[in-house]
Amino acid sequence: MEGRKKTILVIDDDEKLLMTTKELLENEGYKVLTHMRAFGATAAVGLVKPDLVLLDINMPGLSGDRLAYLLRSNEKTRDVPVVFYSSNDEDTLRRAVTTHKVSGYIAKGDIFDLRKKVSCYLDGR
Repeated sequence: MEGRKKTILVIDDDEKLLMTTKELLENEGYKVLTHMRAFGATAAVGLVKPDLVLLDINMPGLSGDRLAYLLRSNEKTRDVPVVFYSSNDEDTLRRAVTTHKVSGYIAKGDIFDLRKKVSCYLDGR
């Protein structure tokens, strides 16, 4: 009997990127849900309880790093693994990971890296 598909929630304000990322990760065998803004994302994470959240940092209104703080502060969402998924430079992303105590980061634009790192984060490596 095959195990359940791992669920990934992608939170980003770029609709085209959401759809591209969703398709790519679904082709890898994951269940992928999307949320197109930071507002309401904490409730979505609490409801869905994904195995992994891919979170853009640069979003209008409520930044991804602030949202990560809110997720970590909420009893229902604090243990959900969050990975920043951003076009920021790697030094900035490394600092953000440390500052906001998320699981890691994936730089946007490298499809091979996205596949590899998502697999690693879901496998706990």
